[in-house]
Amino acid sequence: MKMKKTARTALLGALFTVLLVPGAFAQGTLPIDLQTAIDKAFASHADIKKAEYSLDAARADYNAARESFGPKVTFSHNTSRGGYWDEQFIPGSGYSKNLRTAHSNTFSLSVPIFNAGLNAAEKQAKARYQSGVLGEELAFIRLKQTVSTAYYTLLATIDAQKVCEQSVTTLQDHLKNVQAQYDVGVVAKVDLLRSEVELTSAQQDLLKAENQHSIAEARLNNIMGIAQDTKLAPVEELGYKTYAETLPRCIDYAMLHRLDLQQSRLQVKAAEAALNGAKAGWTPTVSGSLSNSWSDDRWPGDEGSNWGAGVGVNMNVFDSGVTKSNVARAKANLMAAKETYRQDTDNVELDVRNCYNTLREAEKRISTTQVAVAKAEEDYHIAQVRYEAGVGTNTDVLDAQVALNRARNNFNSSLYDYNLAKTALDTAMGIEARPDDYRYLTYGERYKATKAVYNAAVEATDSDKTLKETVKALEKARSERRKAASAAKKKA
Repeated sequence: MKMKKTARTALLGALFTVLLVPGAFAQGTLPIDLQTAIDKAFASHADIKKAEYSLDAARADYNAARESFGPKVTFSHNTSRGGYWDEQFIPGSGYSKNLRTAHSNTFSLSVPIFNAGLNAAEKQAKARYQSGVLGEELAFIRLKQTVSTAYYTLLATIDAQKVCEQSVTTLQDHLKNVQAQYDVGVVAKVDLLRSEVELTSAQQDLLKAENQHSIAEARLNNIMGIAQDTKLAPVEELGYKTYAETLPRCIDYAMLHRLDLQQSRLQVKAAEAALNGAKAGWTPTVSGSLSNSWSDDRWPGDEGSNWGAGVGVNMNVFDSGVTKSNVARAKANLMAAKETYRQDTDNVELDVRNCYNTLREAEKRISTTQVAVAKAEEDYHIAQVRYEAGVGTNTDVLDAQVALNRARNNFNSSLYDYNLAKTALDTAMGIEARPDDYRYLTYGERYKATKAVYNAAVEATDSDKTLKETVKALEKARSERRKAASAAKKKA
């Protein structure tokens, strides 16, 4: 199954349009296509950054778990002085407080030889790290769907606005015709009033459509990380491209490539490691040690060297059943993780089936609604001609106009649903979304970028001052309520 991303033909087309037709877009608008919107979101969206930081944390945990098997060197220094509070008789020395000063230094090296608990912790950390690797890629897949949905929604609102504009224009022309016939006494006033009402209703629908367009535009801008008042000029329209894959092939692909399903499998591995960790309470731990110490009554205490080497064995003989209970809990968690994985496989198949069937249903509606639009346009034309000839009614014209609007909206909705279903199906199948040329930033670069945008957000919202003032005001109000309650209680 070929799932590679195609060349950005639409973007090139947009650029050529801008170069060759300078007036193609209004002043202050931003030409945009789907791939460009996705790239902008990948470069700035917080979900991607958070996934990368989560992976950094998981990698650090895994490194720490692996490094726990290495040698550990410690150094300790002690300085003490003491004696009797009162003079005491000391044979051979007479009366004295016996004041003493001691300095000691110790270097010690220890290394675990056998520790089942550390082994289990390392395997758990590895599973979490692998899950983080998948989670980073999953963030790209989910964000691509989010951007695609917002982009297609913007296209749909533009189409809906165009339908409303066409309706207003048509009804305005029809009202002029009715007004002219009314002026010469050909039609009754009821026709004029009904036409004016329908035009007003269409104008209200246009206002709503314009608002929906603005909302969709601001949402896409927000996802792309650009100013939300930016005017967008999409260079694409809602279209239809045949989807050739069969349902069984889509399901098979999803079972192999769905990243959250693989994360679910890693949860089972982590639960298995946790069970081994619980069982470690029944096994001994073995460690080796080397040490050297110095002690003296003069600073820094570097005389009197002593060395030592040994092997230590530590084993839990009796813990009142604590380990047994921990093992039982870990077994139950493992069984739950296995049930979750089995359930997730079913859900993945169901998800793919739903998206695929929705896509096919929308695909069928595209052809039928397209025919309906052509027939509705013809029907409206006939009704209009009949009305102008005096053999049709105003109601016929207005009803035909309503039917035409409904047909156009149904056709646009079928295109919108098809493209949304295709995007959802790609996500359900686990098709990769990270572009090959995605620039990976180092931790230092990401840290600086995050710090910069965070400081900008804090400055823009004046959050420190606002937070302080808000807390102060709430504390004052709370104190006043308590005083009022106390005073009311005393009066009672």
